[in-house]
Amino acid sequence: MTQGLLLAAGAGSRMGRPKALVRDADGASWLQHAVEVLRDGGCDGVTVVLGAEADEAVRLLDGLGVDVVVAHDWDEGMSASLRSGLESLMGSDAEAAVVSLVDLPDLTAAVVRRVLSEREGDEALARASYHGRPGHPVVLGRAHWQRVAGVATGDAGARDYLAEHGATLVECGDLASGADVDTRTSAVG
Repeated sequence: MTQGLLLAAGAGSRMGRPKALVRDADGASWLQHAVEVLRDGGCDGVTVVLGAEADEAVRLLDGLGVDVVVAHDWDEGMSASLRSGLESLMGSDAEAAVVSLVDLPDLTAAVVRRVLSEREGDEALARASYHGRPGHPVVLGRAHWQRVAGVATGDAGARDYLAEHGATLVECGDLASGADVDTRTSAVG
């Protein structure tokens, strides 16, 4: 079983509001889109980690059949969301987690499928790259969860761990840009 783990807890200070509440120019919710991408990409289930304005964001998830975790220490950075999400999965039957971010509006299910194709059971360690630049999603086999949760700090998440442990880079630049969106230039509130 593979579980999608969507990190959507931050306040989005440069965006002017939590990214979990952002909609694109067509009115589509980034949060709902990210859940669909993970599910359509091959995840058996999706866990969404919320934080800032979680009460409002959770309403956008009604009827989507996702698990919701609130990272109460979300203001410590992305690592707090990652830790909360991984800890919530420890008691599950999941063999791997596909970690993604809510602020990747051009991410597609094809990217998730390609990165998942590199999965090797509970030892899996792979991440998308875009023209050689590492990005998301990231596949973390269960064997790595405890260690990643133990070393993740600030906004770096698992970056150092992935580099030190030789995560497989899966080129996806032909499918998406991999760019996270931090400002309102390409989004509406």
